[in-house]
Amino acid sequence: MSIDKKRPIYVVGHKNPDTDSICSAIAYANLKNILSEGKQIYIAGRAGAMNPETEFVLKKFQTDAPQYIAHVMTQVRDMEIRETKGVPGSMSLKRAWEMMRDLGVVTLPITEDDKLKGLITISDIATAYMDVYDNKMLSTAGTSYKNILDTLDGIMVIGDEEDFFDDGEVVIATANPDLLEDYIHEGDMVVLGNRYESQLCAIEMNAGCLVVCMGSKVSLTIKKLADEHGCHVISTPYDTFTVARLLNQSMPISYFMKSHNLITFNIKDRTEDIQGIMGKKRYRDFPILDKDEKYVGMISRRNLINAKKKQLILVDHNEESQAVDGSESADILEIIDHHRLGSLQTLGPVFFRNEPVGCTATILTRIYKESNVEITKQIAGLLCSAILSDTLMFRSPTCTAVDRAAAEQLAEIAGIDIEEYAKEMFAAGSDLGNKTADEIFHQDFKKFTVGDISFGVGQINSINAEELWEIRDKLIPYMENAETGVDANFFMLTDIMKESTELLFFGKRAKQMIEDAFFVRAEDIKDEHSCILRNVVSRKKQVVPAIVGSLQH
Repeated sequence: MSIDKKRPIYVVGHKNPDTDSICSAIAYANLKNILSEGKQIYIAGRAGAMNPETEFVLKKFQTDAPQYIAHVMTQVRDMEIRETKGVPGSMSLKRAWEMMRDLGVVTLPITEDDKLKGLITISDIATAYMDVYDNKMLSTAGTSYKNILDTLDGIMVIGDEEDFFDDGEVVIATANPDLLEDYIHEGDMVVLGNRYESQLCAIEMNAGCLVVCMGSKVSLTIKKLADEHGCHVISTPYDTFTVARLLNQSMPISYFMKSHNLITFNIKDRTEDIQGIMGKKRYRDFPILDKDEKYVGMISRRNLINAKKKQLILVDHNEESQAVDGSESADILEIIDHHRLGSLQTLGPVFFRNEPVGCTATILTRIYKESNVEITKQIAGLLCSAILSDTLMFRSPTCTAVDRAAAEQLAEIAGIDIEEYAKEMFAAGSDLGNKTADEIFHQDFKKFTVGDISFGVGQINSINAEELWEIRDKLIPYMENAETGVDANFFMLTDIMKESTELLFFGKRAKQMIEDAFFVRAEDIKDEHSCILRNVVSRKKQVVPAIVGSLQH
């Protein structure tokens, strides 16, 4: 799998992230950034809201929360956006066409203060040039003298080039001076040659502008009279025919641009959402805006094909159902995990490190040492917290001697007393008095699939039995009506000190699944939706494997 060094790589844990998921993402992103020496950017991410325990840990070790990533589907920002600069609406048709020709584009964005005002295409310019307009069009469009001078390669002999020709018609003065009086009106632009009499007649008829062709010299008398009458005088090297052909090209593109019902996309839009829209329209190019509605650039259907996928490193999971939304369309580069092998599939070979330990943070501690990178007090605190959380302070059956040794070394670096700190951390994590039943239920809820049967398991750990009882009273009425999209819902209320779990279960298959998975004694059944599982504290190693095993058999 090739790595695109120009784009960031996101290190992300599972949905409904726990302390291990968050802290491992932060620690691994930090390590990868150190090892890359600035050649690549790694960003720690999270696929869901953090629980109170994790918030306590991050605050304790003064660490910012990872960036929230709602999905990793390909977005417009992942496409090759053509940075065609916006042009002012005052630009002439001639200059716009020349710019399109030089850039090899068919569409120009018209902007003002980085805001998109409209679009003009080659087709619009061709239409403007080929259509037959009346001789008042130049003034109707509010054409600037600056545009006229630029188009005609002219020189302003008399007048201010910052002015606009916004009143009058364009008149080609080919007739005798005696006849000109009949069709020259006040404010007109008169195109003529070097005939003194014609120039004088136009000025006396209060023309707004004289365009003197062939670079003919303008006499001092005409200059003086023109200045007195407020008449602009332009000298151009072109002949009368060429001037007549070019004048309309000096009109501003704002007069011809499309400004209503523009189809624009935002850099955050998903490519799958814009694909259908682009397919239905015959436009070649589409403008892109940022979050502040400012113009960014242009894309075409060709850019859609070449959109680059997000780059991911997954930590603390390898189940597709637990991965951030859109992971199936992303480039997964690495997986660091300590769970059973799940259903996640990758588009190509990846670096996959999976070890039978109690916590992903334990694996990362090893990777830091293998990489000869010093573990700072902050990182040590995060990794130690993750191990204590996942192993329930070494009480979980998932805990190994490797986990305990790693936690003790990390605690020494972080300067914390394991037992006292763990109690503080668990107390913060189970303080759910202000949380709704929905928030508690989904705080640490994972879904699993075996064949055509799906089930979900949530868990709350606490050192306070009374607090677990209050949480139970909140959850039971909620779980009776919860719509989670699975066949059975289970929730573990784990008492860390007693090393036991009250298991709540709801769903048509739930009770049968529990009876098949566990040898529950009659005295351990509390009611029709609850039972006590003694010496059971681990979802990963005790509850999920038991349920999966019973379903498979």
